[in-house]
Amino acid sequence: MSVTIEEAIDWIHGRLPFGTRPGLERVEALLKRVDHPEDKIPTIHIAGTNGKGSTVTYLRCMLEELGLTVGTFTSPYIEQFNERIAINGQGISDKHIIQYVEKYQQLIEEMDQEEQTAGITEFETLTVMALDYFLDQKVDIAIIEVGLGGLLDSTNVVKPMLTAITTIGKDHTEILGDTLEKIAFQKAGIIKENIPVVTGNISVEALAVIDEVAHEKHSTVYHYGKDYQVDYLHPDKSWGEVFHFYGEAGKLPNVKVGLLGRHQVENAAVAIQLFYLYCRTQQFNFKERDVYQGLLKAQWPARMERISTEPLIILDGAHNDHAVRRLAENLKKEFPNREINILFSALATKNVEQMIGLLKKVPNVHLYLTSFDYPRAIELTKMEHFADEKTEIVSLWQFGLGEILEKMSADDLLLVTGSLYFVSQVRELLLNLGGNNE
Repeated sequence: MSVTIEEAIDWIHGRLPFGTRPGLERVEALLKRVDHPEDKIPTIHIAGTNGKGSTVTYLRCMLEELGLTVGTFTSPYIEQFNERIAINGQGISDKHIIQYVEKYQQLIEEMDQEEQTAGITEFETLTVMALDYFLDQKVDIAIIEVGLGGLLDSTNVVKPMLTAITTIGKDHTEILGDTLEKIAFQKAGIIKENIPVVTGNISVEALAVIDEVAHEKHSTVYHYGKDYQVDYLHPDKSWGEVFHFYGEAGKLPNVKVGLLGRHQVENAAVAIQLFYLYCRTQQFNFKERDVYQGLLKAQWPARMERISTEPLIILDGAHNDHAVRRLAENLKKEFPNREINILFSALATKNVEQMIGLLKKVPNVHLYLTSFDYPRAIELTKMEHFADEKTEIVSLWQFGLGEILEKMSADDLLLVTGSLYFVSQVRELLLNLGGNNE
C-alpha cells in the first residue's frame, strides 16, 4: 500500500537522529544501489560559508534564460520541504517524493544491516534522491549546493563541470576546524582535477589555501576582484542593488539584482562568472540580455526579503556571525534614519554571543531575543544575561512579534533574523496574517 506524503517526509526526517557524519562511504553505497546517477548528469557544485543559496538562484535563473532545464539541490527549505529538490524553481512533487521514498526504504533497510553503511543520514538520503530524480527528469544541468564543508560532504560525489566557493567564515568550527585556513581546506575539497573554480570575496589567508589545492589539482581559479570584478553603484530606487560587472566578456553596465545588500552583488558576480564559463564550455553565445533578465527574475525567500512595506518588515536568515556581520553593515548603510526592531533567534550550535554583540552595535536598534520550536534551538536561559534597556527576552516569539508590530511607528523597521528555521516559521505566520503587501 502506498505511503502518504506526510509518511514519506516523516520517513526522510526519521534519518535525522543520525546527525551530521562527514564521510562518503554511506552515500557512495546508496549510489551504487541505484546505478550511480551522479556519473550521468552534468553538474555545477557550489560551496561556501554564506551566499550559496543566492548564488544557486542567480545562476539558475540565468541558465533558464538559455532555455535549459535546471535542477537545484539546496537547503534548508523556507516554505515547503519539496523546494530542496527543484527543477526550474518548481519543487519536486509529492507524487515523486512518495515514489522515491518507496524505492529507497528497502535499500536503506538493507544498508542498515551492514556495519559500514548503517545509519545513512537525512541529508545523505536526499542527496542521492535528488541526483536520481534529476537523471530521471533528464535535466540539462544540476546545480548542487554543499550541505556542510565540502571535502567530506555527501554532495562531493558529483563530477562537476564547474565549481565555486562563495565565502569563507567561521561556522561549524566543531566539524570543519577553528581557523579560516582549516575551513577553507574543507571547502576546497570540492575542487576537482582540471575543473575550473570560481572564488567569491574571500580573505587572503583562506584564498591562499584554496589556490594551493587548486594548483595541486591543475584547476584554473577565477578570483573575485582580479579575474572578474564589480563596481558597486547604489541601491535600486525600488528594491535591490545596482552594479557594473567586468569579466573576460567585457563590461556589463548597470546590472540590477532584486535582493538587498552589498553581499548580494558579490553573490551575483560569482553567478555571472559561472554563467560565462558555462556558456564558453558549452559553446553558447554569451548574451547580456540573459544576464540582465535572469538576475531580475531571481528571488530568494528570507534573504533580505521585504515581506511588507507598511509597516516595513524584512526577513533575513543571517544564521552565523559571518552573515550577521554583513547584515549589520547593510542595516547601517540602507536604514541609517530608521528605528530598527530586531526579532532574533538562533541554533544553540552557533556563536550566538558574537551574533548578538554585532546586532547590538547597529545604531537605533531594539533587540528582542527569543527561542522557537526546533530540536537545536537556543534556550532562553542561555540569552538572559544579554537583557538591558535595549534588549528584551521574549518567552514566545509570537507574542514578541505582536508586541513589536503594536509599538511600531510608520517609519520604523522590523527585521526578523537568525536561524533560517526560525525565520521560516515567522514568515509563514506573517504571510498567513496579511500576505505580502508590497
